[in-house]
Amino acid sequence: MLKGNSLLCLLDLEKEDIERIMEVSFLMKNFVKTNSVPKSLDGKRVALIFEKPSTRTRVSMESAIYLLGGYPIVLNKSDIQLSRGEPVEDTARVLARFVHGIGARVLSHESLIKLKEYSGLPVINLLSNLSHPLQALADFMTIKEKFGTYEKPIAFVGDGGDNVLVSLMAFVAKMGLELRVASPKELRPKPEIWKRIEEESEKSGAIIEFYDDPYFAVRGSFVVYTDVWVSMGEENIANKKKELLKNYRVTTDLMRYASKDAIFMHCLPAMRGEEVDAEVIDGKQSVVWDEAENRLYTAMSVLSLFI
Repeated sequence: MLKGNSLLCLLDLEKEDIERIMEVSFLMKNFVKTNSVPKSLDGKRVALIFEKPSTRTRVSMESAIYLLGGYPIVLNKSDIQLSRGEPVEDTARVLARFVHGIGARVLSHESLIKLKEYSGLPVINLLSNLSHPLQALADFMTIKEKFGTYEKPIAFVGDGGDNVLVSLMAFVAKMGLELRVASPKELRPKPEIWKRIEEESEKSGAIIEFYDDPYFAVRGSFVVYTDVWVSMGEENIANKKKELLKNYRVTTDLMRYASKDAIFMHCLPAMRGEEVDAEVIDGKQSVVWDEAENRLYTAMSVLSLFI
């Protein structure tokens, strides 16, 4: 049972839990299309904390809560006492008296752990410096819609320590899939999280390999995925990262090395001309808008199952 539990990282879940979330995501999409959404959050309030700005996460989460019959309470950092130095622990204790669950988009993953511990409520990770589980769920929902299966080789090109990539790797590791990562050696996952991913991969038979050359990683892949090179909060190292990643742009030429049926994915926002060429993200192989839409249905699934 997932009810009452938190979703901080996909590595914390069992394979069966992920399969259930995905199953319900497809059900939710059908419910929305047929105007028959079950009101599983009827009478429930959900606090949504945003330490970082958001487009897709905020709109999808607010919409999901409304569609499920609940009431979202959006709390930007500047709106609450966190901006004045109130400890996360105190914020958690206060919210526990008012709401039934918390979603949080935070600068530090540690804040999510504290929110969970001190509120006693189910907490959903809406993005942290470690991972972005709701994005990965929507990504694999999109992959299954396009190919009828998750079992297609995926190539990620860019920052090997990226929080979205960590969640993609967690999904792959739990489900026994294949992922090839093209990134500079200087940008790889932190040892502690990579250790957990390796352990899960050994159990499931998943294959996760790193390449210096993006052409080797992309060759024969059915999905080519990238993310922005510089995340919010990394402005101080922006120039260094851009220099390291200058040969890891997804171009039209690079896409030619993927399967002829390959799709291009990006969690957005995108910097055209930096991590991806405009001709790719705006081209016929791109599924980024379907991917963005599916954020709604995976959010609905997680909310209905956990809160």
